[in-house]
Formats: sequence, structure tokens, C-alpha cells
Amino acid sequence: MAGVQLKNICKIYPNGYEAVKDFNLDIADKEFIIFVGPSGCGKSTTLRMIAGLEGISSGELYIDGKLMNDVEPKDRDIAMVFQNYALYPHMSVYGNMAFSLKLKKRPKDEIDRAVREAARILDLEPLLNRKPRALSGGQRQRVAMGRAIVRDPKVFLLDEPLSNLDAKLRGQMRVEISKLHQRLGATIIYVTHDQTEAMTLGTRIVVMKDGVVQQTDTPENLYNHPCNKFVAGFIGSPQMNMIAAEAVEENNETVLKFEGHSIILNKERAEALKKGGYIGKKVILGIRPEDVHGDEESLKKFEKTSIDAKVKVFEMLGAGALIYFNIGETDWVASVSSSIKARSGDRVRLAIDTAKIHIFDCDTEKTITD
Repeated sequence: MAGVQLKNICKIYPNGYEAVKDFNLDIADKEFIIFVGPSGCGKSTTLRMIAGLEGISSGELYIDGKLMNDVEPKDRDIAMVFQNYALYPHMSVYGNMAFSLKLKKRPKDEIDRAVREAARILDLEPLLNRKPRALSGGQRQRVAMGRAIVRDPKVFLLDEPLSNLDAKLRGQMRVEISKLHQRLGATIIYVTHDQTEAMTLGTRIVVMKDGVVQQTDTPENLYNHPCNKFVAGFIGSPQMNMIAAEAVEENNETVLKFEGHSIILNKERAEALKKGGYIGKKVILGIRPEDVHGDEESLKKFEKTSIDAKVKVFEMLGAGALIYFNIGETDWVASVSSSIKARSGDRVRLAIDTAKIHIFDCDTEKTITD
């Protein structure tokens, strides 16, 4: 396996459109890196530049310490798994998995050993004689993974490999891919627009928007310490509640006021607002749905930051539930225990955990406090 370095990578198309802007990243050997972001953010373009399927407009790409800008895709020692599987319909599972090794004129016994080992790892042994049309979506995806594994590449590139599967299969395949990474000790670069996939699979996540890297960090740090409003809103499901608020000083306390509500900030956040010169100014308040509580203990603990809400929708999820409500004209959601009984039109009391509040600059949208 090998590390990958991207230095000031840019992609500009002939019409002048800049798809990727000054992309910098060091990927360690055996690391599982996720590129995540909305459609059109440049994540797949970046992956295709690493694969050699897209030319690099400027910057340098290194794989295993070797400059790869002008190296042909077949000579980069990478394997790519596509969204649509790209299996040969006339070949059996065995034939699909063996094809790249046959092209390299590897000995038959070596090919057979590699294919059967990959089939064992992916639980494909009973399917080796079947054609792709006789396989389910999840089985086809495993064959595509197997075809990559037999090549024993330095780097695996996966471009939204689970997007064509239903929700149950996606969950199963996430577990399988995670196991595969542990078993192979492979360097994997994985593209997805699904932040749940990103959070559950990656050792580090690269969040992109409009061709620009917003933040690169561990899943935990992205969730707890987003660098800006976009990352905060993109990471987490349901997404973070946000609302415009005014920072003021009242009775020697720093308070955020919004739509008739007031939240007294703790010392750390109050100091950050004062230091940044935000007192008397508008900011954006953010709080994750799971940090808005409805149980009695939380209502007592956060009595000073509780709000009265009219339930628009109560969504039962089994052990938990989601309460949808409005603060002024802004839609909010609280993730609560299903023991809380509420129905549309009911009024409920909810408490905001002040230690989990995020505050963003209205103009730059950068995090003021985390």
C-alpha cells in the first residue's frame, strides 16, 4: 500500500469553470479517507484526477512518493470501484474478477489463487459461475470490490459505490467495506454525498463545497468542532438547527436573544464573543437536534434556556422520536426520547444544552465558538 499527496491541485475546464481549487491533502499509508459534499462540489473530479481519468490543470499528485501527473491510469497501481459497478455482462463473476490479471498475462494458478481468495473474503464463492444479471445489487457491488482486490493495488478509489443500493443493503455494505479495510490494511479514498457513510467509515473526512476544501478532520472533530456554518449544517442528521440571534450584555451576563427567547452563555462562549467584538451584533446560533431535550431532568438542568414550542410533527423512530417545531419563521427539530408523548398541535417545553451551542459569524459564516 502507499500514501497519496495532493499539492495545490486545481481542475479548470476549457470553458473556464474551476471545478477544484487549490486542493491540498496528505493521505497516510493504510488510511481510509472520505471526500464528502453536495453534488457538484468537486469530490468525484478530485478522485478522477487521482485515478488519471481527468487531467490535472495545475498542482502535483504523488502516489508512494512518485509524481503521477503524467502517468497513465494503468500504470498508477490503483483500482477504482464505480457507482454503476461496470461489470462485463457476458462474463461470469470469476471472469470479471480475473480479467485484469489475464490482461497482465499472470500465470493461471496465480490468477485462480487471487480470485478465490478475494471471493472468500467477500463471501462470493457460491456465485463464481453466475453472470452479473443473476446477481442482486449488493452482490454486484461485492464483485466490483473483488475485481479491485485481486489487483492488489497501492490505493483503492471508490466513487459513490453504495448509491444504487437500497437503505438496508447500504447499511450492510458499509459494515463489509469497513471490515475489508481492516482486513486488507489498504489505503482507501472514498467519495460520497452521504454524510452517514462518511461518519461511519472514514478515519478522516474531507468536506468540500464549490471545489474548495472546507475542513479535513476526524468524524468526531467535524461533528463537535465544525469550522464554519456549512460544515456544521452538512455533518449530522437531522442537520443542525440555526437561527439569527443578537449578542447582548444583561445583568453581567452575555446573552443571545432570538424571537423572544434568551440564552445565557457559559463563560467560554461569552469570552469568545467579547473578544471578537460581537456584543451588540447579530450572530448565528446553532444547536444540534440531539442537544435539544424534553425530559424532566434536562428541563430542570437547563431551566434558564428552555423554550416553549408548538409541535408541527411528531415522528416516532422506535427508541427515539423527532419533534418538528418553529421558532418564529425558522424550522427546528429536537431529537428526544420516545417516552415523551406529543402530537401535532401540542405545546411542549424543550431545553437547550448551553454547553453544546455553536455560534457563527453572520458575514464570514466561520465558527466563533465551538
